[in-house]
Amino acid sequence: MPYESLDKPLYSIAATATGGRSGHTRSADGVVDLPLGKPNPSNPVANPETLFAAGYAACYNGALALVAQREGVDASAAETTADVTLGETATGFGLAVALTTTIPGVDEETAQRLADLAHEFCPYSKATRGNIDVTVVGKPA
Repeated sequence: MPYESLDKPLYSIAATATGGRSGHTRSADGVVDLPLGKPNPSNPVANPETLFAAGYAACYNGALALVAQREGVDASAAETTADVTLGETATGFGLAVALTTTIPGVDEETAQRLADLAHEFCPYSKATRGNIDVTVVGKPA
């Protein structure tokens, strides 16, 4: 995917974090206002990976609805899960994402085709392409 600059900004929001993984984050509009913590399955708390997973799943699901509509498919009841993994790399730490989307009323081939089209269109997918491992699975409901 070649570099794409914004031609027409549609929305902008800022968020501020203090204290790193043991701190706090707040969006400029106050919608997000959360304490943060290190990933810990026995004591769940919001962390950068949680926020990234939520944002990616929502963005991708919106992209899926749009590309499906263009293909004449109603994907309004589709569900997308972004499974974000934090791990060590050769140079420090990195992320990997597994996107799984379930689309009611379609066959397996159509589900995967729509999932792949959404991955090409989604802004989060564009931002991560070539930077981290992202797998995409589309399946019928």
